Amino acid sequence: MTLDENKLNELLGRFVIDVGGSYHALSAVLGDRLGLYRALQSTMPATSQEVAAQAGVAERYVREWLAGQAAGGYVTYDPADGRYSLTEEQAFLLADTAGMQAASAFHCPVAVAKNIERITEAARTGGGFPWHDHDPALFEGVERFFRPGYAMNLVSSWIPALDGVEAKLRAGARVADLGCGHGSSTLLLANAFPASEIVGFDYHPASVDVARKRSVEAGLADRVSFEVASASDFPGTDYDLVTIFDALHDMSDPLGAARHVREVLKDDGTLLLVEPMAGDRVEDNLNPVGRLYYGASTVLCVAHSMSAEPRTALGAQAGEARLTELLHDAGFGSVRRAAETPFNIVLEARA
Repeated sequence: MTLDENKLNELLGRFVIDVGGSYHALSAVLGDRLGLYRALQSTMPATSQEVAAQAGVAERYVREWLAGQAAGGYVTYDPADGRYSLTEEQAFLLADTAGMQAASAFHCPVAVAKNIERITEAARTGGGFPWHDHDPALFEGVERFFRPGYAMNLVSSWIPALDGVEAKLRAGARVADLGCGHGSSTLLLANAFPASEIVGFDYHPASVDVARKRSVEAGLADRVSFEVASASDFPGTDYDLVTIFDALHDMSDPLGAARHVREVLKDDGTLLLVEPMAGDRVEDNLNPVGRLYYGASTVLCVAHSMSAEPRTALGAQAGEARLTELLHDAGFGSVRRAAETPFNIVLEARA
């Protein structure tokens, strides 16, 4: 065996980053759960003692946590006075309740890891691991990870990018939000378009219960409702708009779901499909976003889709061409990319 030492060292460098990242995920969850990012924001520039006192956490743990966060670039350290702080960007990403709450994303891999033995066996045998069998921390992490992107883009750019949809919503439209989870997207639509009738559907009863509570807390229970139903058989007809946010690729039967959507839409109705950003070829996705989505897709998206027939397993990196083909097969005549972000493709499908 002849090894290129430079290439080996480069690979080992990536390995160190990845192993460190796995521990950093645990550290970020710890900081999120204990309120350490917010405690630092409210006391900075601060010592570990001051952050610990603010958060009500043992100082020795906080001291180690702050140093690790600084090493990872999530916290800023000033060696001149031994104090820690957050830049505006770090605060927006991690601490501000109105910011990105990015630490919540780490709840997802940590939650998945609790079932890694069962997922490993599913991969070995070609079986599946359904969404509802995951630790509830996953559902929290997914909602908090995706919601800032929806809040930033849904009403301000994605809806206006659709042909004639915004005017319908303002006048009063009939809307179904499929795979709504805890209801973030549904509630954003209900808040923005009070004249419209909006129903969120999800097959997972526990998520629907959370969504109903959120609607009451938001004061929107009079204009939005949530029901337990799958995307392939949700009730109702004559919808002006059906939305699916980051969920179609997870479904065991995405074609069946898309066909049902086409059947219950009005003749001039619209499907708003938001899916993870992806190119159509593997080589198009060999980048940090593709790495994130392929990794999550292996243990979440493909695993859930493989848990029931027909086990389509599109995967999170299905890409626009494959999604467009599926929508045409479902009966949609017009499919176009209406918008995009670094993390999402936004497709409009019409009759």
